[in-house]
Order: sequence, then C-alpha cells, then structure tokens
Amino acid sequence: RIAVGIDLGTTHSLVAAVRHGVAECLPDAQGRVILPSAVRYLPEGRRQIGAEALAAQADDPENTLVSVKRFMGRSV
Repeated sequence: RIAVGIDLGTTHSLVAAVRHGVAECLPDAQGRVILPSAVRYLPEGRRQIGAEALAAQADDPENTLVSVKRFMGRSV
C-alpha cells in the first residue's frame, strides 16, 4: 500500500509518498522536489507549471499566476 500526500503551499508545493513506512518527496522530470506554486497559461489550452512558469512571469505577467493562495477570498 502506498500513501500519497500533497502540500499546496502559498509559494511552493510538493508531493510525497509513504512506502514501507518511509516518506519520500517525489521529484519532477528535472529531479526537483520543491515546485514553485506558479502556473502560466499558454495558447491552445497548454500550460507551464512550476519553475518554468515562474521564470516566465516577468515576460508574460498577464497569463502567469503565482502565490494565488495569498489572494483567495479577497475582492478584485
């Protein structure tokens, strides 16, 4: 049996699995276990997640969301 936990943090997120009683953070394709909480929406329904989205924030702020949890529940 495997247990999986997700931490959706304000600035960073991660996913971990417990296998045989040991918790282990799961890495992304580049081996990073800490994922910046950032999403960039691209044409044709595509998106960038994490470090790539965060790196594009300055060039495409209209389509990039970061630290969304800071603004939840607030008015526009």
